[in-house]
Formats: sequence, C-alpha cells, structure tokens
Amino acid sequence: MSQRLSGKIALVTGAGQGVGQGIAFALASNGASVAVTGRTLSKLEATCAEIEQRGGKALPIECNVKNLDSMTACVEQVVKHFGGLNILVNNAQEVPLGDLHSITEEAFEAGWQSGPLATLRMMKLCHPHLKGDGCIVNLASTAAKRWDMKGYGAYAAVKEAIRSLSRGAACEWADDGIRTNVILPHALSPALKWWTETRPEEAAEFVASIPMKRIGDCELDIGNFVASLCSDDSRYVNGQTIALDGGQASLG
Repeated sequence: MSQRLSGKIALVTGAGQGVGQGIAFALASNGASVAVTGRTLSKLEATCAEIEQRGGKALPIECNVKNLDSMTACVEQVVKHFGGLNILVNNAQEVPLGDLHSITEEAFEAGWQSGPLATLRMMKLCHPHLKGDGCIVNLASTAAKRWDMKGYGAYAAVKEAIRSLSRGAACEWADDGIRTNVILPHALSPALKWWTETRPEEAAEFVASIPMKRIGDCELDIGNFVASLCSDDSRYVNGQTIALDGGQASLG
C-alpha cells in the first residue's frame, strides 16, 4: 500500500458507491484517512469496512449535500474525529436528465442544489481547514463537450457551473495553499449501469466513440488518478480540468 498520502485526511461526498467509493478506496490505499460521506449509512459502512479490511482508516458520516446544516455538521465531525482536513472531493450529485421541454424545474433545482450550490458550500465550509496544504477535486462532466446535447442541456449546465466555481477557487485560494482541480470521469458506476440499461443504443454508440473502447474502473482508473492529483506528485497542478475518459473528449 502506497503512503504518498500518509497523514492526510480526506472527505469524499457520495462515497457509498460508484466513483465516490472508488476514490475513497484509492485515497485510503495511498495512506489517507477518509471520511466516507453520503445519504445511505449502510453503503457508507460497507465502504468503510472494505477500507479497514485493507488496512486503512475510514469514518462513515451521513450527509445530505442539499442541506447546509447537514454539510456543516459533517465537516465539523470530520475535523473533530481526525483532527484536520487536507483533501476535499465533491462527487455527490443528482443528475437532471431530459430535453428542455420535459425536464421539470424541480429536477433542475435538485441538480443545481446538489451540484454547483453544494460544491460552493462544501468548499467554503472546508476552506479554513484546507488552508496551508489543501487540495480540492470537484467532479464535472464532458456532457457539454463531446456529443449531441439533446437531452443533456440541464445536466451539462450544472456541471459546467461546477467547472467555473472550481476555476474561481483555484485563482482565489492558491495564495492560501489550496489547489483546486476538476475531473470529468467515465466510470463503471451504478449511474452508468442504469444509463446503459435504459438507453442501450445510445450507450453502445457512446462506448464505440471512446478511442480506448472501454469505460474506466472507479478505483483503478479514476480513484488512483485522484490520489496522484492530491499528492505532492501534482503539487503544481491547479485550476485544471482533466478528462478521464479514454480519449473521447477534446477540451480544446
């Protein structure tokens, strides 16, 4: 088990499954103590049990990123339990899918609250603890960059807002010793599985358009990259958007 994140404390939202879980596994495997947060305690506990079985340290914390009080309590619990915070990964997000006529304002609002607003709130809550040696990784999407956007306009909108907030944090907080970057992952998550089952033809075309002809693994392809991004190996990387998608997107 690598120790390049030894002594670091990480908070990962939406870490009970999928990409968030893969990131939590990888951070712990690289020596970080990980606060595994999300809405379903049983999933969080299962993630923590796996981390501990591998020899790592983890703490499950129920947190609803659409509720400021819940987020505030979460950060306070992390700092109290571990004694600080060095890494923040904003992964949790409700996905507003549908064409512009059919998508409801409620669905768009949920995407906004759980995405850009939650990202901004969590970054601000964690900022005092990240100062001096902090790293923020926010998750966005290539939805606005790579394919016909019919049915994805609302989703792309909230994810692009996260990119803009991240760039702002990177420029404003670099003097505080905080780096902020964005990843755009393709990964074998429950959400992607649902998508492939409900839109099989679109999913097949999607995979065929990836030069590497496969979807990434949540831990090996996405999590390990995040661990590297949060380590001193990437100490000069700030304000960047990196597509982890097998070469599909051209950010240009």
